[in-house]
Amino acid sequence: MQKWETEQGIRFLRKIGLKSNQTILDFGARVGHYSIPAAIAVGRDGLVYALDKNQDALGELQRKAQLLNLHNIKIIQTSERVVFGFKAESIDVALVYDVLHYFNLNERVQLYSEVFRVLKTNGIISVYPKHVLEDSPLDQLSRINLDNLKQEIMKANFKFHGKYCDLISHNDFLNQGCVLNFTK
Repeated sequence: MQKWETEQGIRFLRKIGLKSNQTILDFGARVGHYSIPAAIAVGRDGLVYALDKNQDALGELQRKAQLLNLHNIKIIQTSERVVFGFKAESIDVALVYDVLHYFNLNERVQLYSEVFRVLKTNGIISVYPKHVLEDSPLDQLSRINLDNLKQEIMKANFKFHGKYCDLISHNDFLNQGCVLNFTK
């Protein structure tokens, strides 16, 4: 995972649209498999907000950031709510990776609305829909197909921008996966 966080992940995140000096929201950051490469990709003048409810995971992220001398990651422990304390139009890219399966439809709609509020005009929401797709081992009610997920996000006023597939991080391992990008 170290090579992913310091090399491969940076290339992947740049491919999906991260640039120098941007402000990134990593919602569900866990131990930072996306926060770390995002912080490197946006550089010292960029900023990454790493949000998660798991204090132990955020502690591990903090240790890794210190070891890598990354000072542009702001770690925020969250609650179950999907309301962020950010100003409107203050975020360039929101990474919503591998978290949608924790939310029912109403909560996902609230999440999309809040992301829309905090994203800048032409900002990107990048979604890794692992576990919510029909191939998910979760119960039948949790599964939706890719087209329905795209429609669900577009109903929140986002425009579909593209699908990006590559070797990506999931649960401390690398696997082939795809993310969906939408713009505000």
